[in-house]
Amino acid sequence: MRLFIVITLVISLFACTSVSQQDSPVSAAHIIATYIAIAQASYEDSLITARTLDTTINAFLASPSEQTLADARQAWLDARIPYQQTEAYRFGNSVVDEWEGRVNAWPLDEGLIDYTAASYGEESDFNYFYSANIIGNKIIDAGGIMVDAAVISPQLLAEELHELDGVEANVATGYHAIEFLLWGQDLNGTNPGAGERSWTDYSIQNCTNGNCDRRGDYLKSASVLLVNDLEEMTQNWLPGGQAYNDLMAKGPQGGLATMLTGMGSLAYGELAGERIRLGMLLNDPEEEHDCFSDNTHNSHYYDALGISNVYLGEYLRINGESVSGPSLADLILQQAPGISAEMFARLEETESAMSAMVESAEQGQPFDVLIGRDNAEGEVIIDRAVDALMEETRTIEKIINELALNNVSIEGSTSLDDPTAVF
Repeated sequence: MRLFIVITLVISLFACTSVSQQDSPVSAAHIIATYIAIAQASYEDSLITARTLDTTINAFLASPSEQTLADARQAWLDARIPYQQTEAYRFGNSVVDEWEGRVNAWPLDEGLIDYTAASYGEESDFNYFYSANIIGNKIIDAGGIMVDAAVISPQLLAEELHELDGVEANVATGYHAIEFLLWGQDLNGTNPGAGERSWTDYSIQNCTNGNCDRRGDYLKSASVLLVNDLEEMTQNWLPGGQAYNDLMAKGPQGGLATMLTGMGSLAYGELAGERIRLGMLLNDPEEEHDCFSDNTHNSHYYDALGISNVYLGEYLRINGESVSGPSLADLILQQAPGISAEMFARLEETESAMSAMVESAEQGQPFDVLIGRDNAEGEVIIDRAVDALMEETRTIEKIINELALNNVSIEGSTSLDDPTAVF
């Protein structure tokens, strides 16, 4: 019912404004209504799965065991599926971009949160709190900044620790902080294997690595914050919410420009560049997105699917229901059939390339193995994914030109635009 209300209100507010001078049965109002409906549904699915994750974390902390830890890890993996499909909404929607760092910031200096292996090191030239270990230390004093962490709470994580001292790598909240607490460090480099944290790190009776009660407090606090943050963003996309209002204020052309900004920036600068190509250039597993769980292949797959969702105006909810409506694909098919055929081919190739990455992981070659030095087969898989996303972006740029949209700025990436500067 709420999705129907969203679509109806958007259409009524935009009336029947067409995106071109020609009469067209597909209007900007209808397209943007679908875009908003998919946003609201996908963030709501992210919230539902985060609540399930929170429930499994509560069960794990109440009775730590190998099985309850496995349940919590699976709930985390399940929660990534709808969330990653929302990332095409980040670019172009400032309220989402400003909020996103609270839930999906990466990479993180995990030594801020908990104990680390000796190979992690004790200090960083860029981060006083690189190895602060909040779980192991109730009072931290570094670089002239003192943090009282005697009580680990959601407020401590969100208001004092997250991006502490203005350092983006001080990630204290969100999916990846929870991921680290569930899996621990992945010490396998570019060899197969994820983090292997034991359930006994949370057992009061059989505690390993100390501070098991505080570690549980941190995990619970991070889980509560994730649910709260997703509740906020779900509300933002309902009529009267900030994301909804901001988009409506842009008008029909501005709304379409926002959609294409999100698609192109995620495909090119973020996904092809920062999340895939950069790791390949550096042969560095620290650059993989879900680095503790070795789930990066799935995150990349669902990011790409999210771009397709926006273009096609289709989203499959976690309960099996479909949210769909008039789309950019419909408009471009009517207005520029040649570009339409090209875009469908680009999306198909991207899906195929991402599927190859997933299949490789299922056969024991996840993303961090693929980017290893001298892995020729892995380089082929990575290059195919990057090339597909780059070609997809070029076609997105053709769509932008076809619709005569102004103020569309697709984010770049040094790893694509000037690879030598990476080193």
